Amino acid sequence: MLSRRDFHRLALAGASASVAFAKINSKVGGIQFGAQSYSFRDRPLDGVIKAMVEVGLGQCELWQGHLEPRGVDRETMRKWRLSTPMDFFRDVRKKFDDAGIELYAYNYSFRPEFTDEEVARGFEMAKALGVSRLTASSTVPMAKRIDPFAVQSQIYVGMHNHSVDKPGEFATAQSLLDAMAGHSKYIAVNLDIGHFTGANQDPVSFLKQHHARIVTLHIKDLKKNLGPAVPFGEGDTPIKEVLQLLKQNRYDIPANIEYEYKGGDTVAEVKKCFEYCKNALA
Repeated sequence: MLSRRDFHRLALAGASASVAFAKINSKVGGIQFGAQSYSFRDRPLDGVIKAMVEVGLGQCELWQGHLEPRGVDRETMRKWRLSTPMDFFRDVRKKFDDAGIELYAYNYSFRPEFTDEEVARGFEMAKALGVSRLTASSTVPMAKRIDPFAVQSQIYVGMHNHSVDKPGEFATAQSLLDAMAGHSKYIAVNLDIGHFTGANQDPVSFLKQHHARIVTLHIKDLKKNLGPAVPFGEGDTPIKEVLQLLKQNRYDIPANIEYEYKGGDTVAEVKKCFEYCKNALA
């Protein structure tokens, strides 16, 4: 039988656990908002988590640059990817869980120079992080190499587009469709609506037609014709129209804010971006 002291001790422990794991609710109008952690590229991982709590964003797409060593050569990076214990990634997941942030996807960009071992390792990292989605700034030809690993792991890979004009890179609607064509359902899209606009593409139309294959959205504002990233509302990206489309059709696609323009304090700017999105749904 528990003593009164033991009862209070256990009750307090339970209360502490509930506070530690309380989920941050950043849904607005039925849309799950989060952040690409690249938005907080000026700080280490622990700083990212603290910043997201301050902004009030409860979901994260984790940029590989927040885990991988920076400023190292190709061989050192390869060795890190192949030798880092999976417990390292499990501990990262726990940090997000303890902060009440859902770790939704890991951004691991499969590049042509990757060995098959590095490709396979990305899926192992995803499993250790507890995510069923990877996002990747990759190339169209890489889809063929990635697909068997994705099928085996049953992990979706969202190909990320940029506003570039380079052969093989993802920029246009056709390049994204080319990657998905002839491959499994696990080859999907991480649609960056800002870069899509910068490449003179129509994110609203693409979202309507291909929402079932989109695993995440990146929300940012760019000018057309390969223009720069600018504060939300100052570019040509139809952010409001995209968010209203998500709301009206109840598309189950996270909207991840990606702060990329030149601004002041990072946390303050991401707060502004989030407020802009909230107002767009009002």
